[in-house]
Amino acid sequence: MEDKQREQLGGNPDWMSRLPEELLDVPLWNLALPGSHDSMSFSLDVSSPVVRSESCFLRLTDRLFPCCTRPCVYRWATTQLSVLSDQCDLGVRFLDLRIARKPAGSSKLFFAHGIYTLITVKEALDELAGWLDAHPKEIVIISCSHFESLSDEDHAHLMEFILLLFRGKLCPPQETPTLRSCWSRGQQVIVSYDDQELLHPGLWNRIPYWYANSPDPKKVITYLEGQQRQGRPDGFYVTGLNLTETMFYIFLHPFQSMRTLTLNSLSLLLRWAGEQQPGPEGVNIMCCDFVGMSEFCSLVIELNYKLVGGGCRKPPASSKISAN
Repeated sequence: MEDKQREQLGGNPDWMSRLPEELLDVPLWNLALPGSHDSMSFSLDVSSPVVRSESCFLRLTDRLFPCCTRPCVYRWATTQLSVLSDQCDLGVRFLDLRIARKPAGSSKLFFAHGIYTLITVKEALDELAGWLDAHPKEIVIISCSHFESLSDEDHAHLMEFILLLFRGKLCPPQETPTLRSCWSRGQQVIVSYDDQELLHPGLWNRIPYWYANSPDPKKVITYLEGQQRQGRPDGFYVTGLNLTETMFYIFLHPFQSMRTLTLNSLSLLLRWAGEQQPGPEGVNIMCCDFVGMSEFCSLVIELNYKLVGGGCRKPPASSKISAN
């Protein structure tokens, strides 16, 4: 089936505004929020060099055989297919942004996952700001991390840009955000910045991300259940349903990609996700690859109705997406 037919865009653009009254005063870290893993990987540039933080072996291979190395990295590093506004329309409310500075060229900042993106940080966040203006009761968490090759000056400029762009929409870390409290103050954005030394007081600390670092969905589930037995972190945290390839796995499966690996595993991962419950002892943010190619977002959103009336309430049928 064609990509455009399989992408289920436009399914849950205003789902937060439609949650029942009983959930409006629940802290956001006790709700179930869909997230996209490596949110900007749809924009990877197959002609760009491998990022400096990759292994010496991969960087050497890239220098010697770029025509082979870069398409392979592109195939395995691409985990999303659509722009941020389309992801938000699907229902995504957590964006995983891995920021990088290219080794040569202008002072513009980009994103990276193995290789660099075509879209800049400014372009992506400007697009997101426009989406938020059109959806004033939706709240998005932005996780800024990795910061490949950024200088202190780059960090300062980036934080200044974020603070100016979102201004009154920012929810500060001194508060316990709920839907009602954010709506009353016009707050729509929570920014997590993964650099404790340079962190601005208006931005949140790093959000813990549970991921199994395995290409096997059964091992992912076993890992996540082990983490759950130890107890969830305070505040926001991420349950990662994303798979992770290894060099050995890629060598054994030379004609696969992250897309085929994910799609072959989604049914098992989504079945497990559907059994979860949000709340003080439950899941919070759940991240997945290729969020537009399954019912993932609708499934995570529905988990919130388990908190209402003994779990009897269901979201309106119009808010659901049917999977192909």
